[in-house]
Parts: sequence; structure tokens; C-alpha cells
Amino acid sequence: MIGKNLKNVLVVSIGFLSLFTAYGGLQSLQSSLNAEEGMGVISLSVIYAAIIVSSMFLPHILIKNLGCKWTIVASMACYVTYSFGNLYPGWATLIPTSAILGLGGSPLWSAKCTYLTISGNRQAEKEGKKSEDIINLYFGIFFFIFQSSAVWGNLMSSLIFGQNTEIVEIPEEQLKYCGAALCEEDFIQGANTTRPPQNLINTLLGCYIGVGVLAIIIVAVFLDNIDRDMAREFRGNRTPFCGTFLATFKLLRDKRLVMLIPLTMYSGFEQSFLSGEYTKNYITCALGIHNVGFAMICFGAVNSVCSFAFGRLARYTGRIALFALAAVTNLGCIIALLLWSPHPDQLPVFYVFPALWGMADAVWQTQTNALYGVLFPDHKEAAFANYRMWESLGFVIAFAYSTFLCLSIKLYILLSMLIVTMITYLLVEFHHHKYPVASTTYALDAAAEKQTEPSAAAEVIKQSKV
Repeated sequence: MIGKNLKNVLVVSIGFLSLFTAYGGLQSLQSSLNAEEGMGVISLSVIYAAIIVSSMFLPHILIKNLGCKWTIVASMACYVTYSFGNLYPGWATLIPTSAILGLGGSPLWSAKCTYLTISGNRQAEKEGKKSEDIINLYFGIFFFIFQSSAVWGNLMSSLIFGQNTEIVEIPEEQLKYCGAALCEEDFIQGANTTRPPQNLINTLLGCYIGVGVLAIIIVAVFLDNIDRDMAREFRGNRTPFCGTFLATFKLLRDKRLVMLIPLTMYSGFEQSFLSGEYTKNYITCALGIHNVGFAMICFGAVNSVCSFAFGRLARYTGRIALFALAAVTNLGCIIALLLWSPHPDQLPVFYVFPALWGMADAVWQTQTNALYGVLFPDHKEAAFANYRMWESLGFVIAFAYSTFLCLSIKLYILLSMLIVTMITYLLVEFHHHKYPVASTTYALDAAAEKQTEPSAAAEVIKQSKV
């Protein structure tokens, strides 16, 4: 019989699977579907800019007051509004709904990470195992289920857009503008970027809205409220807003978090490249928008399987070996994409790159999330809020320069970020090996602690143990 903690992990995973079946599919299509004046990519920039703002104060406030479960439910509702905004795409609809989604983004992911970390710690204590191993396993299970959302969301888009009877063959003279060989500003808009009929778009968005609402229902009905008592106690003893607002930034006093910033930002860079650049400059350009979904299915399928595999494999190989595998894989892909001139006759190659990218992304997602949980067990909300903030900054920067930099320059930027990421990550691992502090609280505010009364200090220690 499935244990209570594992059941909750599965409920969270299935809820996220349903929600991101909609959002992931829309994100992959934005640079092609709403290409006019770069509106789609700009809407994505607004999403991640809003996530940065919300990361500063919302996760800590919502999680402490509502608990993880209801924070997830409320944040999921924010995501559904974006699908409604795409029904009538325009600056007046996409930008506000993008901002709403972004405000819910950081609380959603912080609450999810906090929930999985609490569940992992409780299960490890119950089984007498290392918390690190159980947390890794739970994040692996989550990403195994969650990353398959790319399969279902993109399958929907490709099957629905594939019904378009107006698809025409791409002229040979337009193919030279695909890939990194020529600058994007020389790209000629043609039949391959033609927007699908509105009735097909509305059908797709109707499906996305439906699965988004289903996600909310699943979590609201089936997920246990495991931190209800802590939330109730917090509401009864409210802390000043200033302290809550600064909780995310106080953790930056920990140099381990500062050294993790490049790794976290790179996660945003590499995801935005695949969803914003590869889909537009390789898939849509050379094959047509109706093939975007099929290519992203390869990414989602490989990502899902590898997330589960790496979550279990990490206990035998350690994190460093997996991060090295991801870095080498991304490095090879970046170099190949710089040299490759895409052509429809090379159809299998279009699917190989997303598959390899999915394998690497499985490491970046599962191991980075788990690493935050291991390094900052007593400051989970603030740690994961920082994770979303810095990852979102990577998204914002990448989407911001998407409309005016050449693709080759974007690839060189990605390559540079990868190199910096691996250097700083290895420094974090060295520090963690030399000063293992996974089970102790980091003194982030020594002055405040000195003024803490004995009874209050005892309560802090009690909550840390919980």
C-alpha cells in the first residue's frame, strides 16, 4: 500500500502535470503563435519579471499564512488566467494575464518544493534513512510525472494544428534563414510561420483551460494539508511585514546561495532557449508551426524518464557526476546548433536535439531543486523563493534579448553561462564537503538571535526539528 507521504507526492505531481500540460504547451508556441511585434516573447518576459517581484515577498507570506496546499491551489488559479488571455491575444489581454501568472509562479513552486522537502524529511525520519536520499527520490518522482506534461500539451497542439488544411510547403530559398548561420533580422516571414486558423487555436485553448481547472480540483480535493498547524500558529503570532519581506534576501548572506545563483539562472537560460529560440528558428522555420509539438514531445518524454532515473541514480553516483553529464550534453548541443543548417530532409535531427536537451534539463531540474533542499533545510521557503527568483531572472534576460540579438550570439551567451555555472557549482560542492551543515540551522541573523528570549528560542528550535 502506498504510504501517506508518497501519496501526497503523487497528488502534487499529477496536479502539476495537468496544469503545465496547458502552460508548457502555450509557452512553446508563444514565439511562433504570437510573433507579431514579438508580443508572445514579451509576454513571457513579463511572466518571469512578475515571478521575480513575487519571489521577494509572496512565497513566505502565503505559505506561512495559507500553508503549502492552499498556496498551490491559489497559485494554480493564476496560471489558468493566461490561457484565457490567449483566447483574444493582444497587448491588453496578454500582458495583464502574464503578470497575474507571474505573481502566482513563485508561491506555486516554492510551496511545491517546501511540501516535497517536508514530506521527504518526515519519510526519512520514519524509515531511518538519510533525508538527502529521500528528498532526491521524491523530486525525481515529481519531475518524472511533471515533465511528461510537455508530451501531452505539445501532443494536443500538434494534433489540433495538424488539422489545418492550409499548410503549404516551405520554399527552398527561405530555409537559408533558419538556424544560426544568418542573423534573425534577415529572416523572411513566410508560409512556415503563418498563424493557424482561429477556430483551431480556440479549440486548443479550450482544452488547455479544461486541464488547468482539473489541476486545481485535484490538489484541492486530494492533497493533505500537512503544515496546517504551523500555518495556524504563524497566523496567531504574526511577524512584522518588513521581516517577512526581507526573508528571501536575508538568505543571500549565505555565500553558498550566492554561488548557486549562476546555476539557478542557467536553468532559466537553457529552458528559454529551447522553448523560445529552438522552436522558432529551427522547427517553425524549417518544418512549420504544426511540428513544434512533436519535437517538444521528444523533450518531454526523455526529460520525464531521465528525471525519475536520475532521482534514483543520484544516491549511487552523487550529484557531481550528473551535473557533469548535463554540462557535457548541453555543450555538445550548443556547438552542433552553431554549425547546423536545418533542412526538412534531416527530419530525425530536429528531434534528437530536444531529446538530448531533455536529458540535460532533467539533471538541472531534479538535482538543483534537491540541492536547495539539502543545503537549506531550515529555511526552505526563503531558499526556494530565491531559486524561483534567480531562475526567473535568467528567463527574463533570455526572453528580453530574444527579439534583437542574432541566434549565434544567443548560443555564445548560453555557452558562457554554462562554463560559469559549472565553476561556481563545483565551489558549492567543495564548500558543502568541507563544511557539511545539512542538518543544522545557518545563523542568518546573529544579532536578532542574541536578542531572542529563551522561550522564543526554544520554539524556533522545535520548529526547525519539525
